[in-house]
Amino acid sequence: MQVFHHVASLRDALAKARSDGKTVAFVPTMGNLHDAHIELVKTAQQHCDLVVVSIFVNRLQFGLNEDWDKYPRTMEQDMARLRAVQCDFLFHPEESEIYPNGMDEQTRVICPAMTDILCGASRPGHFEGVTTVVAKLFNIVQPDKAVFGIKDFQQLAVIRRMVEDLCIPVEVIAAPVHREPDGLAMSSRNSYITAQERPKVPVLYQTLLWAKGEIEGGRRDFAVLEDEAKQRIEKAGFRVDYFSIRNSKDLQPAADDDSEITILGAIYTSAARLIDNLSLEL
Repeated sequence: MQVFHHVASLRDALAKARSDGKTVAFVPTMGNLHDAHIELVKTAQQHCDLVVVSIFVNRLQFGLNEDWDKYPRTMEQDMARLRAVQCDFLFHPEESEIYPNGMDEQTRVICPAMTDILCGASRPGHFEGVTTVVAKLFNIVQPDKAVFGIKDFQQLAVIRRMVEDLCIPVEVIAAPVHREPDGLAMSSRNSYITAQERPKVPVLYQTLLWAKGEIEGGRRDFAVLEDEAKQRIEKAGFRVDYFSIRNSKDLQPAADDDSEITILGAIYTSAARLIDNLSLEL
């Protein structure tokens, strides 16, 4: 695995690979890699000749009082995991390489659609930071394909919209949610969950499954379903940020005649905010 810290050297190596006829897949991450990240890399390997993984903890997507300074940084372990699956290129830049003029002066990419709802409502500015850094990384790597996890469903939808609106020539591939045996979606922030909370946090996934079953059984009183779901989670001792039934394509509140629905939830533990979702076709 070759490791790059600068845009110029990465671009030179990618130019040579392309001159040899290789296709390029890209997996952007913030590090602290777990099994779900490795599955993204394996998915990328199935689609292209060469895989680039980036590790960059993007301060621009963290809000005030969020966990940028505490976000786990496990570079040595991350590199070992990537080498074990034969990742080709790792791009690990300093903040000054990505934002050479400082974040305050950085040109921003704003996607008005879908960014002020759900996670965007409780994390103002988050998706602006995501779209800005992903657009910049796309421009640096210029991949043929990029792989993102479905666990971050809203992020996936926003990035797809950005790619469409800005005519970015990259195919966005969605990789399935990777779960622990009890259903908890794998996440770097799972390390914040306390030992006392850990047996209870699968309640989010269990409630998503319950709501999915209710809808598949014919229920269309979505607002009532959402309230019942929130009560189930609160009884387990967690605060609910949102539990919402949405149209899968535009993330607007689901209508009775929608054929593709995604149920999304976000909850707070004592030190973490966890998200998950399930989709269904009717």
